[in-house]
Amino acid sequence: MTLKLGILGIDHGHIFGMLRNMLSQGCTASQYWTDGPAVTEAKFQREFPSLIKAQDRNAILDDPAIDMVLISAVPADRAALAIAAMEAGKDVMVDKPGCTTLEQLADIEAVQARTGRIWSVNFSERFEVRAATRASELVAEGAIGRVVQVVTLAPHKQNLKTRPDWYFQRERYGGILCDIGSHQIDQFLHFTGSQNVKIGHALVENTTMKDKPGFQDFGEMTLIGDKGHGYLRLDWFTPDGLPTWGDGRLIILGTEGTIECRKYTDIGQPHRLDNLYLVNGTENKYIDCSQDSLPYFPRLISDVHQRTETANPQAQTFRTMRIAIEAQMQAEQATSAGQSAKLRAEHL
Repeated sequence: MTLKLGILGIDHGHIFGMLRNMLSQGCTASQYWTDGPAVTEAKFQREFPSLIKAQDRNAILDDPAIDMVLISAVPADRAALAIAAMEAGKDVMVDKPGCTTLEQLADIEAVQARTGRIWSVNFSERFEVRAATRASELVAEGAIGRVVQVVTLAPHKQNLKTRPDWYFQRERYGGILCDIGSHQIDQFLHFTGSQNVKIGHALVENTTMKDKPGFQDFGEMTLIGDKGHGYLRLDWFTPDGLPTWGDGRLIILGTEGTIECRKYTDIGQPHRLDNLYLVNGTENKYIDCSQDSLPYFPRLISDVHQRTETANPQAQTFRTMRIAIEAQMQAEQATSAGQSAKLRAEHL
């Protein structure tokens, strides 16, 4: 089973993993569209030289042969493109965050319910990480008992020379908890199985770039779920000495053991990806997950053909984005209230 794909928006580098992994499953693509210049475009054309740039997005939306649209436009623009694609009868895989406001999310939910199309957000920190695949299998097998807490650490390099202006504009990228944080919330929901979640704490800061007030380089949140707890941290402080863009980690605490995934490197060791450490009542070991599969992509293709939800439940995708946006709003409201209190104190 394969699909014909169309691409709307290549503004974020995640489009490379999205398209590459779908093509590896036998899917095809012949056209892409982007709204204005994208910093990724030269690399995109080198990596996918057979794709032709469409001058109008309708060339993709109106093509009856296209089954699914991949979207990696500027975050604030993704919702409108996804809605247009679903209205045109296409299923959608969109880069995270899938949307940036509760109003956008409500519109997406309404269109998805009415059209029956798939709206899948590619949370690549789980879907494109082989160590996360193995962690899912171990948790399902009961290797660490019942999951009690999920901790995610998501550091990133700033790489300022490659960042377009929209990366620093709060209304365009959605804020650090909405953007990078949606990855972490997805993992929390997946590994705990929580459906009812309270945001215990949410914080965002701009610590290093006061000349760009819309930028947020640190964020954290605590989540209290009906089946487990979470602490999720995000930042743009990765030092240049690290051989990759960030030392992303996933720690899963269970009643009978612990799993730690060091996804993109293992500090102090030769650079290697997809590292998993397992400790439980009988084992204390390192597992190389570099040959594990990435089931999200074949499952999503099957979902398109079978109209199922095996790649990621639709309700969980909506839940992830709702929590991310609400956490972002809560953090910014707290920051605004704190600044107002500080100003009042200074004038007493």
